[in-house]
Amino acid sequence: MALRTTVTERQRRIGAELKKLREQAKLTVSEAGASIGMGRVHLTHVEGGHTAIPPERIRTLCQSYGVTCAPYIDELVSMALSDGKGWWSSYRKTMRQRALDLAELESRATALQGYETLVIPGLLQTESYMRALFRDSLADSTPDEVDTLVQFRMERQSILSPPQSAQLHVVIHEAALRVVIGSRHVMQEQITHLLTAARFPNLTIQVRPFDAGSSRWISAPFSIVRPGAPGLETVVAEHPSARLNLDDREEISQYSSTFDSLRKTALAPVVADHPPEAHAGRDSCTLLQHLLYTHQGNSYA
Repeated sequence: MALRTTVTERQRRIGAELKKLREQAKLTVSEAGASIGMGRVHLTHVEGGHTAIPPERIRTLCQSYGVTCAPYIDELVSMALSDGKGWWSSYRKTMRQRALDLAELESRATALQGYETLVIPGLLQTESYMRALFRDSLADSTPDEVDTLVQFRMERQSILSPPQSAQLHVVIHEAALRVVIGSRHVMQEQITHLLTAARFPNLTIQVRPFDAGSSRWISAPFSIVRPGAPGLETVVAEHPSARLNLDDREEISQYSSTFDSLRKTALAPVVADHPPEAHAGRDSCTLLQHLLYTHQGNSYA
């Protein structure tokens, strides 16, 4: 069987999980391969994501490795059965592979958590905000390229709507709400969108105000993508030169603890079934309203 020339994030993750399980079971590649009638070289290619593995062999390997968590095994099998095709497939010639991988990763999510510092999270951006952001940050892009980037990001947002309706919990630093992207009108529209979106039951939006203090994570945006099975979470960490996908259990635990800390130091979220005007005291809703008035150029009482 020919080896893949391009390995997607899903394919890499299947192999990485099987390798991790084998090492935890303290089996060599040859020993593990023998349990499924597969040679050492072949299984090495599987663990590297360079070739596929039939679902029944995944189940046999998991049994050999002493893995008993049915949801975890079922999710691995589901990943192996996937052909990797979806709405993002039509962008293969116009978007980078890491963007396609992100879309496919999100398509399997039941819940996402994220922290943003200087921009609104992509899954909650309005079209005009996206367009201004891409136009300003990618000065060499053509109008058609910007249109493609905007359309791709808007299609990513479909995971928040039925039938998927993934749970999304974000903590947005106040700085991201004060930086003017495009114009004050664009910011008014964007903040109004956040106030509206926060009332949906699957969306939780919190603002981390300036007076929450400093943190070593204050300038490090990230998101945690959680599928239906525990053990297959992925951290998507932003880096100046690239987007990093992290799946080590200790890394996942560290980022989960960090998000919990950020959540606790942020203002209380907008309550899904309460209109914004029902909020009293200082919470994320009142701060968003204050910033909305600020961008309108009005005083805040």
